Amino acid sequence: MPAPALPVPAYGHDTLADLLPALGRALGVGDLAEASPGIALPAVDRVCLVLVDGMGELLLAARSGHTGTMRRWRTDGLHRVLTAGFPTTTATSMGLLGTGLPPGGHGLVGYEVLDPDRDRLLNELQWDAAVDPRRWQPHTTLFQRVAAAGVDVARVAPPHFDGSGLTEAALRGGRFVGTPERLQARVDAAVTAVRSSDRQLTYLYWGRLDHTGHGAGVDSGEWTAELERVDEALGTLARRLPRGTLLVVTADHGMVDVPEAQRLDVAREPDLLTGVRHLGGEPRTVQLYTEPGAAQQVAQTWRERLGGGAEVLLRSEAVAAGWFGTVEDRVAARIGDVLAVMRDDLAVVNSRTMRPETLRLVGQHGALSDAERLVPLFVVPC
Repeated sequence: MPAPALPVPAYGHDTLADLLPALGRALGVGDLAEASPGIALPAVDRVCLVLVDGMGELLLAARSGHTGTMRRWRTDGLHRVLTAGFPTTTATSMGLLGTGLPPGGHGLVGYEVLDPDRDRLLNELQWDAAVDPRRWQPHTTLFQRVAAAGVDVARVAPPHFDGSGLTEAALRGGRFVGTPERLQARVDAAVTAVRSSDRQLTYLYWGRLDHTGHGAGVDSGEWTAELERVDEALGTLARRLPRGTLLVVTADHGMVDVPEAQRLDVAREPDLLTGVRHLGGEPRTVQLYTEPGAAQQVAQTWRERLGGGAEVLLRSEAVAAGWFGTVEDRVAARIGDVLAVMRDDLAVVNSRTMRPETLRLVGQHGALSDAERLVPLFVVPC
């Protein structure tokens, strides 16, 4: 029996791309009023948007006993579920959040993707000084549009995010507030920002939960302890925000643990690299950039090797299926000629090119399992 088809993100219907347009409409930004209805929110003057990197919906639900604040919000009907785009990786999700466009529109189509102008891989988290982020992602961001409408926009995140390639590509607009890598400092900065104007949108990013999941695994005590700290901080934030503020909490993706025995090392299987010019993407969704005319054979080789452990398809098939939404001409060549999207707990690594610490990562994401693609949305009137 063939494996069931992987779910295609329903762009325009409760995805991360629909969130900021909804927040803009709630703040009365006129040019967003006619956008896709998406998420309906009450009219407000202040919004505080918190993104917790790696806090997947299924992971959160499984640990509800450790999250008194978010469990109460869930019980009170302040919760719903959104989906990330494809692949389920931070750069792609930040593109969705920041532009309101699907990956084929904003162009941040994976962790490591091809820069066709240089025929080199670009790591869209670490970036490369040779690539202009505003040219890579030229669309006006939603933060820019909201700020242009007279709303004070503040982005609260680590100082080194200010001016970074990913920030400039996906999240530019408004003012940047760099804060130390302490959750309480982020809460303090967000409260100050929200109080600074009568019409205000504050964005707060927290990444340590994702970092902990990668290193220790989402089934670890360390991950649960960090989730408890996040939950406590969210409760504090909700109590300290000015009356009338809308607190909105979401995530960019979830995560699955991948046992070491389930990590296929292509360095030990050279047949998988025959006809492959660049191996990009991420361990859960590999993007293969092939030699001219080799894509069909590469896809067949990977299908035979991975069997039911992955769905392997050509770029044209993935685009036609809608995995990236509408794909602009400037973006198409960034997508792998062949994509291998993992099922269950399989991952693909390359010990010849990956750093040892990367090879040891337990928690992974990038594919289309519910654990990776579903994220929570809490909308809390304060």
